[in-house]
Amino acid sequence: MSRTRTALLAAMALVAGATGTAFAVDPGGADVAAVPCTVDYKIQNQWSTGFTAAVTITNNSAAKSSWSLKWSYAGNQKVTSGWNAKLSQSGAAVTAANETYNAQLATGGSVSFGFQGSYSGSNAIPATFTLDGVTCNVDDGGPGGPTDPPDPGGPANRVNNPYEGAKVYVNPEWSANAAAEPGGSRVANQPTGVWLDRIAAINGAGGKMGLRAHLDEALRQKGSGELVVQFVIYNLPGRDCSALASNGELKADEIGRYKTDYIDPIKAILADPKYSSLRIVTTVEIDSLPNLVTNTGSRPTAVPQCDVMKANGNYVKGVGYALNKLGDVPNVYNYVDAGHHGWIGWDDNFGPTATIMKEAATAEGATVNDVHGFITNTANYSALKENNFTINDTVAGKSVRESKWVDWNRYLDELSYAQAFRNQLVSAGFNSNIGMLIDTSRNGWGGAARPTGPGATTSVDTYVDGGRYDRRFNAGNWCNQSGAGLGERPQAAPAAGIDAYVWMKPPGESDGSSKAIPNDEGKGFDRMCDPTYTGNPRNNNNMSGALPDAPVSGHWFSAQFRQLMQNAYPPLS
Repeated sequence: MSRTRTALLAAMALVAGATGTAFAVDPGGADVAAVPCTVDYKIQNQWSTGFTAAVTITNNSAAKSSWSLKWSYAGNQKVTSGWNAKLSQSGAAVTAANETYNAQLATGGSVSFGFQGSYSGSNAIPATFTLDGVTCNVDDGGPGGPTDPPDPGGPANRVNNPYEGAKVYVNPEWSANAAAEPGGSRVANQPTGVWLDRIAAINGAGGKMGLRAHLDEALRQKGSGELVVQFVIYNLPGRDCSALASNGELKADEIGRYKTDYIDPIKAILADPKYSSLRIVTTVEIDSLPNLVTNTGSRPTAVPQCDVMKANGNYVKGVGYALNKLGDVPNVYNYVDAGHHGWIGWDDNFGPTATIMKEAATAEGATVNDVHGFITNTANYSALKENNFTINDTVAGKSVRESKWVDWNRYLDELSYAQAFRNQLVSAGFNSNIGMLIDTSRNGWGGAARPTGPGATTSVDTYVDGGRYDRRFNAGNWCNQSGAGLGERPQAAPAAGIDAYVWMKPPGESDGSSKAIPNDEGKGFDRMCDPTYTGNPRNNNNMSGALPDAPVSGHWFSAQFRQLMQNAYPPLS
């Protein structure tokens, strides 16, 4: 070893001794012994009463099958929530222990976690960290430490509407499918949701991009501005108890796997500090909670599997757990699925659905503060606005509500329903600043069949049927609907109480197969996707209205995509 390097290391050891950082120097001239571990502790954002911090541990000793990091604060800092580690605090002493999914820590390997805390006065970085009882050296992270000014637009301070002033992520895989269709380049640059509909989708399945790959691409698309990236969290145990086409991989009682194998790994990735500059919007578990209201008990629409899910509580527990864990990540915005007007718009569904959503939002450690808003019409076809008649119209002595199409519903379309349901949710105990999203990916109903005015006043049915944009046989029809078109293009703050119109369901991805198709995705066959099916109580025993020759749900359905473009409203240029 050269004299210069020996002197340098000796100087480093002297400095380290003054700062609590341990280096070992061999006076006989041997190489420096590696420190057993290093801890990189960075304060990412700091404001007058709180802060967020990111911690990375690097293990330079023998591989570990579990780990526990400890430190003490010199001030009054308190850890209030965390992610990617089990955090506990007693007085000034804090312990961060591994989660099940990040327990392995190889020699030379690293693991990261983060947390949010409160403080007053100073917020000094801890002087000493111990990993499994052994003292590590400390890296205060340099720039980005506690002396930096707080970032008022940073992830620790969620904006009221994440879509305002931001671009939205374009999924390159969906974009390529769209662009490959004749005329598809007209919409291939539109942002769509990314569906995490099974555990394998987290890392990427069937050659598709995984969650990290999408987030990395989102960072590339972001550039220097703000960017929203949208994910659908969709893998509850006993998923979608009333629709076989969207059944999932987890059995009704596998709430443990849902937590440890699905939500926890998603949270671990979303909480990576690398992605803290993104605005991450989640649509949480579509078609789940409303089923517990409308498809259980003695109702004619009841389904035995929905009774099972209501009895075991795993929809409520699963949604609560997802909201709690994902809500801990400061730049995640959770939007809970709230059905659609043709499902929840009746009096006996409206209030009870808001109530059960409040129950779920306060289960498994979640609070209403973990809910940024709600989304309606996800993967559905309900028209955004019916302009040719109102709910208060009377024709031939009968109210519009008495027509076969409306069937005593209080709402005709998604915009009126979303705005009214928002008020109901606030009354149920959610925060008054919640925002709504409306999925407009397939509710345009344009083309030659689009009415230009009200129907004939011969009867209330001719009046409504002749004037309605939504051409389905019944508003309960949900699978690959014939005649549907692309709706309003994604846009921020389009109406009062609405954060955005979004394309959360990627247009052209099937709702379910027209006949039974074996698959390894846990997806069954539902007769509502069969064009010959004559219906059930959930669609008033109408024909299904489904397109023929459809593939398994989530797979590309070229004929549907071409129809959606043809019937787009506003029309495509």
